[in-house]
Amino acid sequence: MKLSIVIPVYNEEKNLPLLFGSFQEVLAKIGGEYEIIAVNDASKDKSLQILRNYAAKNKSIKVISFELNRGQTAALQAGISNATGDVIIPMDSDMENDPAEIPKLLAKLNEGYDVVSGWRVDRWKGGPMVWLRRRLPSACANWLISRITKVHLHDYGCIMKAYKRSVLTGVALYGEMHRFIPAYASWHGARVTEIPVRYQARKFGKSNYGIGRTFKVLLDLVVIVFLDKYMNRPMHFFGGIGFVSLGIGILSGLVAVYLKIVHLRDFVSTPLPVFSALFTIVGVQLIAMGIIAEILMRTYYESQKKTPYNVAERINI
Repeated sequence: MKLSIVIPVYNEEKNLPLLFGSFQEVLAKIGGEYEIIAVNDASKDKSLQILRNYAAKNKSIKVISFELNRGQTAALQAGISNATGDVIIPMDSDMENDPAEIPKLLAKLNEGYDVVSGWRVDRWKGGPMVWLRRRLPSACANWLISRITKVHLHDYGCIMKAYKRSVLTGVALYGEMHRFIPAYASWHGARVTEIPVRYQARKFGKSNYGIGRTFKVLLDLVVIVFLDKYMNRPMHFFGGIGFVSLGIGILSGLVAVYLKIVHLRDFVSTPLPVFSALFTIVGVQLIAMGIIAEILMRTYYESQKKTPYNVAERINI
């Protein structure tokens, strides 16, 4: 079984020697074939030169370097797309993820799971401000993601996960969507579990995470849930809301007409005519948007000869 480790790198010149030193020790114990794919996300320090030096000494270390900074998810997508291993493990390059935990992930994967997600149990330590600024938003985001996706994990933000290669086939990552891969995999029949992993505070550099990322993650959550449930039937989403809006508009108009006929309210003395026009227009626009989305969906599948299904097995075919 070949192991692929994918590490996004951004300004980690002081952490990289520690990281690769830990890799050398851990991978020697594991044995077998491996590759380390480091994706330099346009670092401004000496990270790229350090990666070049390691790659020159070890052909199992591969380096991809971006011209411009594209973010963690893009770096992960590039690394995963170029991985050739049977098992793929993404990790941070700042030493917050301990490479010594890799054997634990692999052992759990060998129990029959397709995805093993890390859970940084001791991540948030500090006073009330740390709890309020970091731990509370993180806990709320993880609870909301688990509730919506129906895949219950304590730490969606932990990048350290072990995936069977088949789980990641055909997965395209955008925005902050790398953290939703376990949910996506579970929706497609994969067995997902979670184990505690050691967290260690970074020794050098500063974290690129902030509370603002939480809101970006929640927006991406809306996208991925929509793509899972309505990618193949967008008219059901837009048309459903459109008909509700259209119904409210028609009902408001009828009530306004009734009040006028029985001389209870003139059109100018009630907001109902405005509501009627507004909801009717919005309803028609949403239904039209649903039709356009259906055309785009069909173009997407037919132009690339894709199918809205995945075949797990064929017999006599």
